Amino acid sequence: MRVLLVYPLFPKTFWSYEKILELVDRKVLLPPLGLVTVAAILPQEWEFKLVDRNIRQITEAEWEWAELVILSAMIVQKEDLLNIIREAKRRGKSVACGGPYPTSVPEEPQAAGIDYLILDEGEITLPMFVEAVQKGEKSGIYRSDGVKPDVTTTPVPRFDLLELDAYDSMSIQFSRGCPFQCEFCDIIVLYGRKPRTKTPQQLLAELDCLYNLGWRRGVFMVDDNFIGNKRNVKLLLAELKIWQEEHKFPFNFNTEASIDLAQDQELMDMMVACNFNAVFLGIETPDEESLQMTKKFQNTRNSLIDSVQLIAKSGLRVMAGFIIGFDGEKPGAGQRIVKFAEAAAIPSTTFGMLQALPHTALSHRLEKEGRLRGKSGNLNQTTLMNFIPTRPLEDIAREYVEAFCEVYDAEKYLDRTYRHFLMLGAPTANIPARVPSWIDLRALLIVVWRQGIKRKTRWKFWHHLFGILKHNPAVWDHYLTVCAHNEHFLEYRQIVRDEIETQLAEFLADEAQLAQQKATITAIEEKQVQAV
Repeated sequence: MRVLLVYPLFPKTFWSYEKILELVDRKVLLPPLGLVTVAAILPQEWEFKLVDRNIRQITEAEWEWAELVILSAMIVQKEDLLNIIREAKRRGKSVACGGPYPTSVPEEPQAAGIDYLILDEGEITLPMFVEAVQKGEKSGIYRSDGVKPDVTTTPVPRFDLLELDAYDSMSIQFSRGCPFQCEFCDIIVLYGRKPRTKTPQQLLAELDCLYNLGWRRGVFMVDDNFIGNKRNVKLLLAELKIWQEEHKFPFNFNTEASIDLAQDQELMDMMVACNFNAVFLGIETPDEESLQMTKKFQNTRNSLIDSVQLIAKSGLRVMAGFIIGFDGEKPGAGQRIVKFAEAAAIPSTTFGMLQALPHTALSHRLEKEGRLRGKSGNLNQTTLMNFIPTRPLEDIAREYVEAFCEVYDAEKYLDRTYRHFLMLGAPTANIPARVPSWIDLRALLIVVWRQGIKRKTRWKFWHHLFGILKHNPAVWDHYLTVCAHNEHFLEYRQIVRDEIETQLAEFLADEAQLAQQKATITAIEEKQVQAV
């Protein structure tokens, strides 16, 4: 069986980082870990080719070669996924797909003409699919019926199928699931509330594979909550530290975690010792009433600012996610988020309007209340809310746009980054000195030219850089990398403004038309009553 694995396009998002990737001559931030894992689970006597459409188009030769096309996608990729399904069917190919989007909304890829829907987690449903294909079945839907696989059986992903030079970082996964119950989150719907982890030996085998393929850059631990099972994480970190030391620290790691990480100093110290240098936190909002409403109770137990600063002082740069549009939210939520980011000195903040994702507790509640106005939702930062909020959508959208643009003002971003890195704990891993590549040196020179000479931020840029060199010199290169990130945000904030204002204008026009229709109907009814 000749299998063409295809990863659909992402629209421009907060995480697409085009301007930063251009600096270092790479095309995509992260690879499709799901597809290379699928390739590892399928029969190894099958032949595989992989095309990431974020890197390049599918060639005619690849279309002709393929007997079966397999796709995987998140909701934000759905438009291109559906287009690829239609194109593959036009060419007479058998098509299968899975991943978070088809699992959540199977009827949409089904309507596009998909042959096989391989839903839920592949360790269970891919063998069902293989058995069906071997029996000659031409279509089918394969589900796990709520059973969660033992991820200690998951094989090493087929990283060899990737065009490695095109990616800025690699992805690996240690755990699935999260113990918390946030109302808006679909992770607990897809993967459950009991975190399941691989063994340390499994993860080290994946790192061995990357190392043997020549990878020597960053690795993103894609767990939605890396510390969901703290006991097993500490067992991994103990082994990972030894591996990193033996291999002279070829990788630095980033990950996502819940904010209760701040209450476990041992765990933070172990992460830093393994060369973790950044962590993404879902803070969502500084408004405690909204956190209570959405059942994100873990964010209400300790001071959020104190927690952010504890994590930073331990040596982990903090990235944070924020959401606007919670039920019962008071006016000014956007500005409160900006003020929080400034007070906590968080450089990079993802920021979007609340979405009711399929099958979440939020979507179920809103459906009962008759407030859903869209289907699957979308986690892109350029999307209006897909439900009727408790305060005017126009107010939320305008607050959001203004806050997003303000938080990524060039001078404010430099100031927050500077204050964050002044308190950032120095690395404790004994990393050998390395000669920077020409690509990295060129990127550094471009950032210095743009931010230190060309823009009005130049005096602030040099003041802050010399301040870091004086007060925290161990993190100067990390600091400049984060300064470079604003090359993306400066452009992206205008995209956010344009997209949201366009959608908002359409929404208001539709609302006005609907109001006019209701007024006309009411007037007609009143005339009929008077005539009677």
